[in-house]
Amino acid sequence: MKKVLAFDIDETLNVAKTPMTTEMAETLAECMDYFQVCAISGQKFDQFLRQLVEPMGQAGTPERLANFHLMVAQGTQYYRFDIDKNDWELVYSHPLTDEEVAQMTAALETASKQTGNWHDNPAGEIIENRISLVAFSALGQAATPEDKYAWDPDMEKRKKIVAIAQKLAPQFEFEIGGTTTINVCRPGTNKVFGMTGLMEQLNVTKEDILYFGDMVQPGGNDYPVVQMGIDTIAVKKWQDTLFALRGILGVSK
Repeated sequence: MKKVLAFDIDETLNVAKTPMTTEMAETLAECMDYFQVCAISGQKFDQFLRQLVEPMGQAGTPERLANFHLMVAQGTQYYRFDIDKNDWELVYSHPLTDEEVAQMTAALETASKQTGNWHDNPAGEIIENRISLVAFSALGQAATPEDKYAWDPDMEKRKKIVAIAQKLAPQFEFEIGGTTTINVCRPGTNKVFGMTGLMEQLNVTKEDILYFGDMVQPGGNDYPVVQMGIDTIAVKKWQDTLFALRGILGVSK
């Protein structure tokens, strides 16, 4: 019997950069009655709140949220809910230095321009400092889901960017995620770092965890979790996750 359900966010629990549907939010909240639940992503803390916590509404009771673990920026920042304070508490954080951010940013910008994939009129920031990683969003953070889906469905554009950026900054790790995203981090601070931290915090083993993700192929940001030997369900869209969770809840009650 698994003790922990862990999830990627974009395309696994929701349409990229948008809140979960009410149906998904209520189902995920119900899972917290039976399991410790973890969300892990390269996104910022406020995006976790907007896309995951706020859509739960009344279903996200303090007792349930106490079983919800937020692994922000691939797990280099860990938040959990404190019932007594009725608020989220930062347990640990491993921020980048200004020099590291500058090096990551330069590599991404140079590589995207060399491959012809730099957009002069993006919808929001293209390169974003997320404290403990740097994220590249080719069309801008606020691009529509439709535009994002159409831009690089086979990931070939991002693979070319990563190939150049990795040569420019070999001291860092570059991973493809979401629909237009490339995450850059220190070596070893990918999702393995976050899942290892989760296991330490909850005193569980990898055999106790079931993971859901959409980027489980080599080079994808969920692939390190697969390499750890954690049982993983590969999904293509959030509806696949919802279907699986209904089955899990059906045998857990």
